[in-house]
Amino acid sequence: MRDLDRILECISPDVSYDEWLKVGMALKHEGYDVDVWDSWSRGSGKYKPNDCIKKWDTFKENGDIVTGGTLIQMAKDYGYRPEEDRALSWDDEIQEPTMLDRDYRLVDVGYVKPQTIPPLPKHYDPVGELKEYLSEMFEPDEYVGYCDKLKETEDGRYVPDKGLCKRTAGDLLARLEKGGFEEACIRAESKGGAFIRPNPLDGTGISDSNVTKHRYVLLESDTDSIEKQYALYQELKLPIKFLIHSGNKSLHAIVKVQAENEQQYKQRVKFIYEFCEKNGLELDQADKNPSRYSRMPGIKRGDNYQYIIARDIGEPTYRDWKRYVELENDMLPPEVSLRELLENLPPLKDELIEGVLRVGHKLLISGPSKAGKSFALMELAIAIATGGEWLGHKCKKGKVFYLNLELDSASFAHRFYEMTNGIDYSDNIVIWNLRGKATPMDKLEDKLINRCREKEYLAIIIDPIYKVITGDENNATEMSKFCSYFDTVALETSASLIYCHHHSKGAVGKYANAADRSSGSGVFARDPDAILDLAQLQLDEFHVNRYGGDIDTLSAWELTGTLREFPPMKPIRMWFDYPHHVVDENNWLSDCKYSGMGQRGIGASQEAKEDATTNIRDAFDAGTIEVNDAMALEQIKEETGYSESKIKRNIKAAGLSQATLSDGTKVLFNEGNQSILYKGEFYHPGSNKSGRNSRWLKD
Repeated sequence: MRDLDRILECISPDVSYDEWLKVGMALKHEGYDVDVWDSWSRGSGKYKPNDCIKKWDTFKENGDIVTGGTLIQMAKDYGYRPEEDRALSWDDEIQEPTMLDRDYRLVDVGYVKPQTIPPLPKHYDPVGELKEYLSEMFEPDEYVGYCDKLKETEDGRYVPDKGLCKRTAGDLLARLEKGGFEEACIRAESKGGAFIRPNPLDGTGISDSNVTKHRYVLLESDTDSIEKQYALYQELKLPIKFLIHSGNKSLHAIVKVQAENEQQYKQRVKFIYEFCEKNGLELDQADKNPSRYSRMPGIKRGDNYQYIIARDIGEPTYRDWKRYVELENDMLPPEVSLRELLENLPPLKDELIEGVLRVGHKLLISGPSKAGKSFALMELAIAIATGGEWLGHKCKKGKVFYLNLELDSASFAHRFYEMTNGIDYSDNIVIWNLRGKATPMDKLEDKLINRCREKEYLAIIIDPIYKVITGDENNATEMSKFCSYFDTVALETSASLIYCHHHSKGAVGKYANAADRSSGSGVFARDPDAILDLAQLQLDEFHVNRYGGDIDTLSAWELTGTLREFPPMKPIRMWFDYPHHVVDENNWLSDCKYSGMGQRGIGASQEAKEDATTNIRDAFDAGTIEVNDAMALEQIKEETGYSESKIKRNIKAAGLSQATLSDGTKVLFNEGNQSILYKGEFYHPGSNKSGRNSRWLKD
C-alpha cells in the first residue's frame, strides 16, 4: 500500500481508544511491525510505553477483520486525499513511514578513515570458499539460484544471461567435494565472473515470488573507494553474514534481514537502506529485492577473484542491530510523572504460580546435580497445563512451550509418560527437542520468538540454560546481555520465562543466601523476578523408614525462594522419590541438616570431598554421557577447574574410571569396562607384556 506516511499523518494519534485499536489491527493485518504503530502512537499525549506491544499480541483475526481499507477510510474522514484524488486499493504498495524525521546517524562520514582490504589469502582455496558460502547460506535441500554464463553489453559490461535454479545446495556441495568446479559444472573463471542469489528459491523460477526464505539483502556501493566502503561497513555494525570483494570496484555485503515474510522484508530493507544513506553509505537502490544477484565467491573475474574478505561482522542478528541503533540514538520510551502513573495505574499481571511468579515474568530454578531440577520443571509444566498445584502452589491453566536441550527425545518422552499419572494435559504442552542442535541464545532468540509469538503460551521453559549461554558465565557484562535476550522473548511472546541452572562448587556451604548459589556471575541472582533454590538434606535410616522408601534411591530437599513481586515464601521441604517431588506435609524432615555440611552448618568454607566428586560427576553428566561412553579428561578439567591429580583422587567416588586410548587421549568412563565408546569409536582394554592394561585399543 502506497503513501502510508501521509495516511497516518492525517489520523491524529489522540483518537478514541477504539479507533486507536483499529489502526493497530489494520497495520498488523497488512503485515507491518508493531514499531510502525508505536512510532505513530508516540505523538499522543496519552502514549504509554509498551502499550502497543501488549495490545499487538492480543490481536486475533477470529472475528471481524480490520483491514487497510478501514485505515484509508479513517484517514479520509480526517481530510486525507489520495494522490490525483483517486481511491487507493490494497493492491497498491504502502511504504513504512519515513524515518527522516529521526536522527539515526552514528558516524560522520568525513571522519571515517579508509581501511586496507584484507588481501587474497596466500594459499587461496576457491572451491573451499564456495563450499563454505553454500553451507552457511543454505540448507542442503534448498534450491540455489546462480549464473555463470554472462553476456557482454554494448557498453562493455557483463550481465547474467541465463540463470539456473533447479539445483540444491546439497547437490552443489557434493559435486564440489567430489571434483571441484568441473564436477559442479560451474565456470571457475571468465571476464565477467559469476553471480549467485543470497536467498533460496523454490526451484521453479528466479523472481521475487520464487523466494522461499527472506533471510538476506544485498548492499552494494560504487560511489566511494573500496577502502572507504570497508571502513563504513564496520563502523555501522550492520549484521553482515559475508562481505565479498566483487573483483572490481565494490564490495557486496550480504546483510541479515531474517524476515518472516515479504512484507516484513520490505520494511526492514527500507530501514537498512535509509539508515545507510543517513550515514554516508550511498547504495545501489536496485539491489533491494530478495531475488537480487550478488557475486559468487571463489570465481575469478578477469584477473581478479571474487572472494570473501570478512565473515559475521557487526551485530549478530537484525534485532540486535536494530536495538543497538535505537540505543545509540536514545530511542527509549519517554519519562512519565508519578502523578500520571498513579492516575492511570496499570493492572498487575495474573499470577502464573500463586504467590511466586506472574505471567510474563522470569523464574530461575537452581540446584546441584541429582536434585531433579528437570523433573521439577516437568511437574511445573503439567501443573500449568492442567491448572493444578505445584509444590503446594496453585497454577494458572494454560499452554506451555518446553525447550528440551539435554535429553534425547525418546528419553524425554518416557520421563513425561512416567509422571502423568493418567492426567490428560498433552494438548497444552508443546515440546521442542534440540539436544545436539542447541545454539547460543543470541542466535536462538529470533527462532524461539517466531515459534511462540501469537501462540498464547503462558510459560516458556528452557531446560537447562547452560546449553544456550552466550559468553562467559562469570563475566557480568556478558551475562547481563545474555539475560536481556530472556527479556526480549518474554516481551515479544507475553509468556513467563522459566529456566534452570546449576550450583557453583560447594555453593550451599559458601552461601547462606540461596540466590547466590547459581554458578557464574551474580547477574543470575539479580535478574529473575523469582529464584527457587534446591538444597539437599541429609537422610538416615530413621527418616527413610518413616517415609517408607529405599535409602539408596530416596533423597530429600529444601526449596527456598527469593521473590521480587511477593512476600518471602516459607521454605518447602520435600522428598524426591523418582520421578516425583513429594512435599513433606508431615514435617518428618524438619530436623534434617543440609547435606555435606557436617556440624559446621551454612557458612562452612571448606569444600567437602563429596562436593568434589559431585562436581566431577556433574561435568561428566553435562555431556549427556550414556553407560560406557567416555569423556576426555581435559574437558572434565576445564568444566570443574580441578587439577588432574584432584580428579584422579575423586573419580572412583564419582563412580567413574580412567583409561588411556591408543592415541594417548585420557578419558573418564562409567564403570563396566567391557568396551567404551568415544567420539563414535569403540575401544577395548589392551595389555602390555606384564598382562596389565596399558592403552585401550580400537575394536
